[in-house]
Amino acid sequence: MANIGIYVGSSTGITMQIAEQIQQALGEDHADLFDLEDDYMDFDEILEYDYLIFGCSTWGAGEVQFNWVEPLQDLANEKPDFTGKTIALFGAGDCKDHGEQFVSALGVLYDIFTERGASFIAPFPTDGYSFEYSKAVRDGKFVGFPFDQVNEKDKTPDRLKQWLEILQEELEAVAAD
Repeated sequence: MANIGIYVGSSTGITMQIAEQIQQALGEDHADLFDLEDDYMDFDEILEYDYLIFGCSTWGAGEVQFNWVEPLQDLANEKPDFTGKTIALFGAGDCKDHGEQFVSALGVLYDIFTERGASFIAPFPTDGYSFEYSKAVRDGKFVGFPFDQVNEKDKTPDRLKQWLEILQEELEAVAAD
């Protein structure tokens, strides 16, 4: 089994496309990719991984993508312990039409899994993004990698490359500890 589990909720396939690029960059022999709609069973499977990468787009007024609803309900009911787990986040948003809650679902996931004991890596600078507000901004950075394939598709490849460098460096640092 790979030591990285990538779990993604993706309604239109955009977040899954980025997840596939992340898996490819990390190596398919090191990272398993799961679509929450088809592959989510329970948190026991998720907790088998040392490192987790969660992908989620933002919907409505900052809500998580609907494939995350069941896992988050299970999390609230079963209260699994994520102490010792390292998580990185990424997700799609729309900074123009939904700039008032740009990638806020990442902030929702961050808060929920922090409460369960998880540690987070690979925050990303807010520089160059145009948005009004985001629950995903902490200490002046996004809690994960945000992308906007609607308005800033041309910026995604360079931003993803930059985030992957951050992610790989921080994964190596965590693994060395």
